[in-house]
Amino acid sequence: MEPGPSTSKPFKDFTSPRKKRKVSHISENEKNMIVNVFKYVQETWPVDTYKSKMDMKKKTADILGIGKTTVYRVLNQYKECSTVKAPAPLKKRPNLIETIDDFDKSCIRKKVHDIFLKGEMPTINKILQAVNEDDMLPNFSRTSMWRMLKHLKFKYVTKKRNSALIERPDIVLWRLKYLKMIRKYREEGRPIYYLDETWVNAGHTVSKAWEDTTVKTAKQAFLEGLSTGAKNPTSKGNRLIVVHIGNEKGFLPGCQWVFENKATGDYHETMNADGFENWFKNVLEKLEPNSVIVMDNASYHSRRQERVPVTSWKKQAIQDWLSSKELIFEVKETKSELLEKVKNVKERYQSYVTDEMAKQSGIEVLRLPPYHCELNPIELVWADVKGHVARNNTTFKMADVKRLLEEGLNNINQLKWKNCVEHIKKEEQKLNRLDDSIDKTVDSFIINVTDSCTSSSSENDWETDTDERDIPV
Repeated sequence: MEPGPSTSKPFKDFTSPRKKRKVSHISENEKNMIVNVFKYVQETWPVDTYKSKMDMKKKTADILGIGKTTVYRVLNQYKECSTVKAPAPLKKRPNLIETIDDFDKSCIRKKVHDIFLKGEMPTINKILQAVNEDDMLPNFSRTSMWRMLKHLKFKYVTKKRNSALIERPDIVLWRLKYLKMIRKYREEGRPIYYLDETWVNAGHTVSKAWEDTTVKTAKQAFLEGLSTGAKNPTSKGNRLIVVHIGNEKGFLPGCQWVFENKATGDYHETMNADGFENWFKNVLEKLEPNSVIVMDNASYHSRRQERVPVTSWKKQAIQDWLSSKELIFEVKETKSELLEKVKNVKERYQSYVTDEMAKQSGIEVLRLPPYHCELNPIELVWADVKGHVARNNTTFKMADVKRLLEEGLNNINQLKWKNCVEHIKKEEQKLNRLDDSIDKTVDSFIINVTDSCTSSSSENDWETDTDERDIPV
């Protein structure tokens, strides 16, 4: 017997209409459900009354609460392939913080400290104004700036009802230690080298150029014998990664490492510890003993010599690690007690592979505090090199970009390097005064506000953390 419509009640009353839902992504199971519902509708459809297949598709969409276009697209795919395909994985869209490089992050952090150096208290509005007025930095909304400050390890705290935006104590201590050590090494007359890496896209060009605003169309330009302006790249293109090291005498000869990367994400994802350590080994052979290498804390610079137990380790593995270090423990001790023993000694076993490689060659590694790339003169060198590429890149072809990169590197002579090093020495002097300025500014702010308060303040106004969303306008 041929399937037909139900005779007990009209087909149009078979189901109640459903509210359509937004569909941004349909899974393979959901696609199969659409196909099965359509087949059922097709089998029970009153063909004599409604002959159009579009009516069947509309009924399928009404039953599932989705759009007709979605049903049509899925059924077409099923018709062509006799099956449905799983959707392509969604491409992760980078957030604003991920698109900003370390140099710009360092500049934003410096804007905050400039406010402190003026003897003022930094607020979101002051920082936002200072950053957005700088043409070389991206524009931020208030919320994005709040996220950026949190990413840069700033913390909004309250001291006796008086608010202040300050850096985390561990960052401050790291900076103070770095400034003390670099000053000591200079006084000892030790050679100091600065190491870093950067990137250049095939489409790297200047962000601003002169434009003739009287030329409105390509036809007008052709008739008047004019151009339509500078050619723009169609995309960023492939990327060149360059790693180098140098000091006030110039780049260290024979240490340039340039390679092409086809990924368009963050170049840090392309670098890896194995490749960097092989290059670093070659660098160490060219340095004189007793030298100092300044570098940042990128993950590929910072591979640990050995793994230290963490919470995710099994209890037996932690016991084995403690035994290998000849550390005493009792078998009955809990995992938390064992981890406490690890915590007390882990500093001894957290050395980096690169640091140990340098020590074996009589060389010391000095690590920059996080987001303090303004203390690395090679960042200024990179700006000069990339500026040369941007000003002269007209073809946006990788071969030409490689040539321009080589030209830019060769243009960096001893005098340019020396000027960059002298500049960061001045920055170090500023930072040496910074923490004292912050303390004085915060203290004066607390004293002034406290003096104007009534005696009703409680003695229980302990220092507490404040949610950054409470930052005053």
